[in-house]
This record gives sequence, C-alpha cells and structure tokens, in this order.
Amino acid sequence: MVAGLALFLIMAIARTGAVAQAESYVEAPRVTAALQQGHAAEFGIGIRRNPLLAVALYCEAGTMGSPEGFFRVGRVLASAPRPLRNPAMANAYLALAARLGHHQALRLYDSRVASAIIGDECGVYGSSADGSRFDLDGYLAGQSPAKQRLALLIRNAARQYQVDPRLALAIAIAESNLDPAAVSPRNAQGVMQLIPATQERFGVTRPFDPEHNVRGALAYLRWLDKRFAGNWRLIVAAYNAGEGAVDRYSGVPPFAETQQYVRRVLHFSGFAAKERG
Repeated sequence: MVAGLALFLIMAIARTGAVAQAESYVEAPRVTAALQQGHAAEFGIGIRRNPLLAVALYCEAGTMGSPEGFFRVGRVLASAPRPLRNPAMANAYLALAARLGHHQALRLYDSRVASAIIGDECGVYGSSADGSRFDLDGYLAGQSPAKQRLALLIRNAARQYQVDPRLALAIAIAESNLDPAAVSPRNAQGVMQLIPATQERFGVTRPFDPEHNVRGALAYLRWLDKRFAGNWRLIVAAYNAGEGAVDRYSGVPPFAETQQYVRRVLHFSGFAAKERG
C-alpha cells in the first residue's frame, strides 16, 4: 500500500512540471519569517485570519527552498473553504514537498484526486492577497514583548533618519521577523539582515546589537531614498538586490526572489493598498 502510494507520488511529481533543488536546504531568516507570517495569517494571530495571504506567504517560503512552505500550501488548499480549496492543486504542492523530503506530505496526499500542474500559482496567490490591506500594527501586537520593543526602536529611529517607519518595519519583518540574532546562508546579519559590505559602508561594527543594526539599515534606506527619489519599489528592490542591479535593469530586477520580496514588503507596509487608493 505504501509502496503503491510512493509510486503514485513520483508520477504526480513528474506531472507538476516543477524542478526541485538538488542541493540540501538551509532555512534562511527570510524563509523562517515567511513561514511565521503565514502561520499568523492562517490562524489569526494578531491579524484577521486570511487563508489566501497564508498560502501566498507559504508559497514564497517554498520558492525560496522550503519543503515546509510547499507542505503548508498543500495543507491549506486541501482543507480551506471554497473558493480557495483546490484538492488537485493541493496534491501538486504536497507532491512537490514530498519530493523535497517532507515526509508528512505523504499522509495528506489524496490519491483519489488527480494532481494539477503547477504554473505560476505562487504569483497568482500573491497578487490576489495584495488586494487585502495588511494590519501591520495588529501583526506586531501579536508578537513577543521583545519583538514589540524592537519594533518601537525601529519606529523611533526611523523618524530620526527621515525614513517612513512603515517601510522600515516592513523590511524588518520580511528580512528576519524581528530576530536580532538572524544569520542568512549569505552571511547577512541581524534584524535588518545587513551583509558585511553594507555594515562597513555605514559604520556598523556590532551587527547583532539591534540598535546598531537598525541604525545602519536606516542610514542605508535614507541613502536609497535620495538615490531613487523616494520610489519605494526601487528602494525595496535595491535593498534586496543592490542598487547596481536596479540601475542595470532600470527598475525592479527580473529575479523571482526580488520581485516576491518587493511585493511582500510593499504589502506589509500598506503601500500596495495605498497605490490602489
């Protein structure tokens, strides 16, 4: 029975058209942040329950390499109320999670339902989720007291640096979900995930000291604000991919990671909703 199910999953995975990364997966701070924010949206922690936003965030975690992200997408799509519920698409994501080594996916896979083909569903879910306003204050109220104190530090310091506090907070939660000890596989460090070159550029000598890290990031954001004339999309893209990449492509670079990052930060900040009026 188990062998038959495993064979069925292998065939289903082939039908997804998705290619799994061969290298071993290391959970980066941005992945952890997306999973935590998806959990808050799924279960209404600090913010109103929003299964669509949860799927979008889990999907982003998956595309950044997280088997758990794809597993959670499949779990929500298998059990959510209609119209979000989609058993065939749930099977596709569960199959992909299993291919990436997530053993629990086998338990939720429904062999009675054909598996769909994964296209740009992550982009579709993300664009749809952008239609709802993100309650940044509510989300922060649902965090630990230590993270709430760090959020207050960011708010106050942002005003001193003439950076919009919503933008600074949105970047902080997208980068590390307010974790001052976060370290990425690329050695980005601290709550605002500054790489060593940026630390040196803006005089950050203690990257794991929250105040030093935040002030270095705000100095960089103020510089980017002047460099890109207050254009939040370009500022956020440059924070992720570097100002050189933004210059090279005369806009947001065509990298899936950067485009997802820009969308997520702008959604958290409320800027996406502001653009729609």
